[in-house]
Amino acid sequence: MDRLIYTAMTGASATMGQEAAVAHNLANATSTGFKTELHKLRAVQVQNAPMPTRAFVADASVADDFTPGPLQHTNRGLDMAIQGKGWFAVQMPDGTEGYTRNGNFEVSANGILQTRGGLPVLGTGGPITVPPDVEVAIGSDGTISTVPRTGARNSTSAVDQLKLVNPPEAGLKRGGDGFFRTANGAAAPADPAVRVASGYLEGSNVNVVEQMVSMISLARQYEMQTKMLSTAQEMDRSAGQLVAKS
Repeated sequence: MDRLIYTAMTGASATMGQEAAVAHNLANATSTGFKTELHKLRAVQVQNAPMPTRAFVADASVADDFTPGPLQHTNRGLDMAIQGKGWFAVQMPDGTEGYTRNGNFEVSANGILQTRGGLPVLGTGGPITVPPDVEVAIGSDGTISTVPRTGARNSTSAVDQLKLVNPPEAGLKRGGDGFFRTANGAAAPADPAVRVASGYLEGSNVNVVEQMVSMISLARQYEMQTKMLSTAQEMDRSAGQLVAKS
């Protein structure tokens, strides 16, 4: 019996995976600092197949598009955007480091600089603590300075410096929580060359038009694969009827 039904099934299954990735990208088209997820498929020829045209479909790689997104001016002191390459380092719940381009930070009731999800932002010595009743200013190198809201407002104090990293992009893995980590789980070293723009946020790098076109193309591919499954079923039924009559 021809193995068409199995080859068509692998194509349909892989196409569904790609459609899920495209849908995820579209859902995050307005998410701050989001990076487009890429899925690439490849054909794997079936070994010892009666016809050389038969091939399975394999998900060759899951990659990410690290192209920087557009900078959006917010004029908010605790909004930060990486200029060019680089990442903010945050402390994950398990104590390891995670990396993000989303610089929409806030100060908790305990004075900890954190993400909107409550993860502490890391500095030179760990989580960054901001004194109360101060205005915060961020330098281009990530230095955090404070100015008292009352009293001598001409006195500026350096509190800490953001841990800015720039590990090789090929060695980064996206987690289910949206944060990136190094492939070996080790903490990336700080990179003094990374620069920050205060009062800005980086937008998503998702190209909506490109993703919509991809979604339409994948839908047509899935339809073609399901038709092949129906054709294989009809061929099998006809072959069974011929054998029964002989």
